[in-house]
Amino acid sequence: MHDLREPAAKCSVTPLRGMPGVRFAPIFGGRRVDAGQKIWLDPEGEELTRADRGPGLMLIDCVWHRVPKLAKSVDGELIRRRLPPLLTAYPRRSKLGRDPEHGLASVEALYAALAILGTPAPELLAHYRWAETFLAANPGLLRLGPGHRGSSEG
Repeated sequence: MHDLREPAAKCSVTPLRGMPGVRFAPIFGGRRVDAGQKIWLDPEGEELTRADRGPGLMLIDCVWHRVPKLAKSVDGELIRRRLPPLLTAYPRRSKLGRDPEHGLASVEALYAALAILGTPAPELLAHYRWAETFLAANPGLLRLGPGHRGSSEG
């Protein structure tokens, strides 16, 4: 889900438009969006593990303080899952509030979730300016390829 109030130039997932398997669903003006059955990357959920593999992923791409409001516009069978503590490389400058301690840019969250699920997609970071910094700050993500078993810890 994508908040249309977000400027495209600052949006970390803008380069993913048109990529196979990535769908943008705009949220605006009270419009309802049916997500179907998805794993919702939400800081309030249980930690995401390899056992969650199956349903597609959904995230709400917006500034942190707008997530609760925009989430009210999303329908579907949503399974809330959070990522383990990771470090963002995205330079933040919020004037409206404080971002969560382990809050990530949307592209970082999507990459991390797929790595944890055992389906890493390095192409997601191909046009992300801070990809090397993000991966260097979170080396465990590189070890979570298809052969990894169990949870995301380790």
